[in-house]
Amino acid sequence: MAILKDPKHLGFTAEIELSLDRVSVMPMLMRAKLHRIVHRTMTAGRLAAASRMLPLWAATVMGLSAIIGSNHAAEPPVLSEYQVKALFLFNFAKYVDWPTNAFIDGHAAIVIGLVGQDNFGDVFTEMIAGKSVNGRPVVVRRVGSEPEYKGCQILFVSASEKTHLPEILNAVQDSAIVTVGETEQFLAQGGIINFTKKANRVHLEINLDTARRVNLKLSSKLLSVADVVLGKSGERK
Repeated sequence: MAILKDPKHLGFTAEIELSLDRVSVMPMLMRAKLHRIVHRTMTAGRLAAASRMLPLWAATVMGLSAIIGSNHAAEPPVLSEYQVKALFLFNFAKYVDWPTNAFIDGHAAIVIGLVGQDNFGDVFTEMIAGKSVNGRPVVVRRVGSEPEYKGCQILFVSASEKTHLPEILNAVQDSAIVTVGETEQFLAQGGIINFTKKANRVHLEINLDTARRVNLKLSSKLLSVADVVLGKSGERK
């Protein structure tokens, strides 16, 4: 199981079990409530009390979840492969530091560009509505040319573009863009993050050397959920 957490934003913590069969996602509002209470308890110096309260609140949240309706019943929701990948793409924005010149100004949006066949449908519509990361709004665009690629901070290249992959990656090789793919040899061809599937689960591969070359800083939290991290001391495979 791989979990993405962002403890800096207690009101917007997402924990995702990356499984194409079952992905457990606790309703965000209830999870925010849980984290606020635990956070207040811990800040007051009552760490032991917080640890005792956690199981109780977890049970309460699950109970409320069942009451809310069938969409949040005891059976966890089932997410498709591209719903899981969309959640990852959105969360990447929280775990990457871009150089200042990657944005027009301090308020410019973080742009997630989608290249090639669009398997996401309307997945991003509700996911990013009204959301921001580090004070920047997040937008998703379908892109198809070099100038459009270079206007993105995260660029996802569909497997449908496998034959055009060298051309696409060469176009942005000197830009501070997190390139994300879903094909074999994506990292070897110059990509930064690659989605793979093993035992019906979504996994990550990361090329840290490529990220560093364009002055991108990837959080250790992001690196910790990857199966493969190239260019890291004590490289994991």
